[in-house]
Amino acid sequence: MLKKTFKALVILLIAIALVACGTTNNNNGDNNGNGNNNGNVTTGGETYDLTLWGSQDDQALLAELVEDFKATDPDNTYNITLGVVGEPDAKDTVLGDLDASADVFAFANDQIRDLVDAGALYEITLNKDAITAANMEGSIDAVTLDGKMYGYPFTADNGYFLYHNSEVITAEDAETLEGVVAKAEAEGKKVYFDLSNGWYISSFFLGAGGTLELGADGKQVLDWNNERGVQVGEYLKEFAASPAFITGADEILDAGIADGSIVAAVSGTWKADLISENFGEGYAATKLPTFNLDGEDVQLASFAGYKVYGVNTVTKHPEQAMALAEFLSNEASQLKRFEQRKLGPSNLAVADSDAVKEDVALSALAQQGIHAHSQKDVVGTYWSPAEAFGTEIENGTAADIQGLLDSMVEQIQQ
Repeated sequence: MLKKTFKALVILLIAIALVACGTTNNNNGDNNGNGNNNGNVTTGGETYDLTLWGSQDDQALLAELVEDFKATDPDNTYNITLGVVGEPDAKDTVLGDLDASADVFAFANDQIRDLVDAGALYEITLNKDAITAANMEGSIDAVTLDGKMYGYPFTADNGYFLYHNSEVITAEDAETLEGVVAKAEAEGKKVYFDLSNGWYISSFFLGAGGTLELGADGKQVLDWNNERGVQVGEYLKEFAASPAFITGADEILDAGIADGSIVAAVSGTWKADLISENFGEGYAATKLPTFNLDGEDVQLASFAGYKVYGVNTVTKHPEQAMALAEFLSNEASQLKRFEQRKLGPSNLAVADSDAVKEDVALSALAQQGIHAHSQKDVVGTYWSPAEAFGTEIENGTAADIQGLLDSMVEQIQQ
């Protein structure tokens, strides 16, 4: 009887050992998407070394958010090193040395195509549906190529709208460009619109339904020299001829706001402090106005830019890098970013909060957002010819508009 009992005990111990071994092996996963990415074990007790890049202005906020992130996973240790690389410089820095670049980095969304083409951005696969639902449609479109998401939007404030001094330009006047110009002319005041900048002059052509796309060959495709485009060009010529029209570098805008000669201006959130200080009780902002094109009121469109977090394809810890990028761009983080840095959110809940709505400039930007176009399909050949055309308009050209548009389109599509 004792022998039988001992034999049964031995068999039981062997069985338990085999089960334990099997469980350990199953936790290892592989590098092909089965189990854990790159062998990472997320059950606790692990240490993850990650590098995070952001702008100089964001460093204090990022340090705070990183500590918040660590607190969400106390069972593991995260060594997260911060580095200073601003969004405008991200693409060139990352593509200069992908292996030496951060696991997570911030960049401007118009860099996304070059980064993806170079194989620098990890496709976002974790919580994609939730991220999509939480953010503005335009911001998700800005990080999506061929149906695949490659970034986490965290701001939506790189755009423009109409500032106006409501003591001169009323809310009703501000609904139409004709109303703004007429009131400014009557009061001997100025309306600022930088037509020699391709970013701003696009508002008229895109608003009128013009095409600005990326062709299959990677070249720009646009139809701004068609009949509708010529109508836009003639309108621009008439607008620039108004005695109320003014353009020029930032110094011109700043001086005109300060001395009270400019009572309406198309610009972005970066001018909010200056304009609010000088307009005082008359400080107001709203979406861009409509303009009357051949008897039809057409809403001015705009370009919109978004700041985005991307995950480096060579990261050793893709799941953890994605989790960090998602946390830095979630609702709570975007709210904290607005509170501390006054940056406009892409998160729908934050954008709809009372705090954001009470911000005159960001509220106007949100109104314009539904008429905004992403810059992700705008290539480098666009900017100089568009600027040259706008300069001709500002200078009161006597040249044929059709010819000017033909030349611009030809150069852009090269």
